[in-house]
Amino acid sequence: MIKKIQDLEKVARQLEPNETSLKTLTQQVFDHASDFLSVLDDSNAFTQNPEPPNRDIISEHPTAMGELLAFLKSNVEEDGINAASGGHMGYVPGGGLYPSALGDYLAAVSNKYAGIYFPAPGAARMENMLIGWMNELMGFPATATGNLTSGGSISNLIAVVTAREACNAKAKDFNKLVIYLSDQAHHSLQKALRIAGLGEAQLRYLPIDDELRLDISSLNETIDSDKSNGLIPFFINASLGTTNTGTIDPIQQMSEIACKHNLWFHVDAAYGGFFRLLPEIKDRSKGIEKADSITLDPHKSLFLPFGTGAVLIKDLKAIYKAHRYTADYLQDLVDSDNEVNAADVSPELTKHFRGLRMWLPLKLFGLNPFRAALEEKMLLVLYFRDELGKIERYQVGPIPDLSITIFRYIPEKGEANSFNEKLIKAIQDDGRIFLSSTTINGVFWIRVAVVVFRTHKAKIDLLLEIIKEKVEELSVR
Repeated sequence: MIKKIQDLEKVARQLEPNETSLKTLTQQVFDHASDFLSVLDDSNAFTQNPEPPNRDIISEHPTAMGELLAFLKSNVEEDGINAASGGHMGYVPGGGLYPSALGDYLAAVSNKYAGIYFPAPGAARMENMLIGWMNELMGFPATATGNLTSGGSISNLIAVVTAREACNAKAKDFNKLVIYLSDQAHHSLQKALRIAGLGEAQLRYLPIDDELRLDISSLNETIDSDKSNGLIPFFINASLGTTNTGTIDPIQQMSEIACKHNLWFHVDAAYGGFFRLLPEIKDRSKGIEKADSITLDPHKSLFLPFGTGAVLIKDLKAIYKAHRYTADYLQDLVDSDNEVNAADVSPELTKHFRGLRMWLPLKLFGLNPFRAALEEKMLLVLYFRDELGKIERYQVGPIPDLSITIFRYIPEKGEANSFNEKLIKAIQDDGRIFLSSTTINGVFWIRVAVVVFRTHKAKIDLLLEIIKEKVEELSVR
């Protein structure tokens, strides 16, 4: 047996490169990353390879790092949306700050387990400090808690499950529960409700007004009617920045209605939450401090890499009731009286040390550049609308609350929806800028989401040129 163990050890030690090999591997990866960033500004935001990417195969034999990086470049980095590009203005991108990648690198090297305080006190304290900073930014009390999640979907799920348990909802009554939301609410909320066992709950889709904000003029009456019909009003969702158009719902008034009827009030601020770093948005989002839960996505308006979300919960006891469990093999753990275990406030037990990718750029740069970037993005959208408005036959949507706007071209002949469907495809086929589209009340719109920190005026000017060019090409066909 000893001989077998020794032989296996020799092979297993291949997983631990020596110092020289380690430096070589690291340098190759950092050189590759540097090359990627050096040409990013001139690279397409969207590439459609005519041939499907090569299918990779895991084998018993090693592959040289240089060959692996070449595969990564041709089969991953140069295919599809370039999410790091300043030309990515579709969906709600973020860009991915480089120091965040360094934070991830350090987190992976140390492999700290941030789920429980005892094995990694420093990591737990760091993540709790970040949660505390976000709670303060949203106006929550120091007693509030939260969790760094993989994104808004898990954040919404945590909020929904916590609300379900806090309200003592019973399975026999799930079909009587009523959730009030707009049809502009992010679909991850409906998904979270289904996963949480509330697929049979009643969804009340409230109308939107001409500014695409949730119209709450009839909300009080709707809630009273539901109560009189034996239903259980349960949950109100507001958006601080809808994904479709970046609209801010009337959060203050909704918070008052939720309080009046004792409903759980959730604010989905995945996209718009960090715009509260700007005084004007902080003022326009008053009432968020009265929410019971808030979803945030640092990988959107804080520009961090994908996989960085957050949920804030005002009532620690409520989230513990929903998520706190223990096991016999954890009996050696010693809890801290002052620190929350991430594993106690989330479905995750094992979790990546996400906090480092957030802490490092915030500390390295300070908040001022983040504020400047957010204000710049809002002004760039207004600049785009102003420039487009100087040209005939373009229609724009409502004045944006944040940094997303919608537009469409009205052709002299033919159906507008059809023309704009062709226009968005032509822009995407061009590839220099990536935009996406949406349909609101049967009207086809093209979306411009200016969120990537690398998007500056030159990219907006390029976008305007591309739009004019593609409209001219489509108009002569």
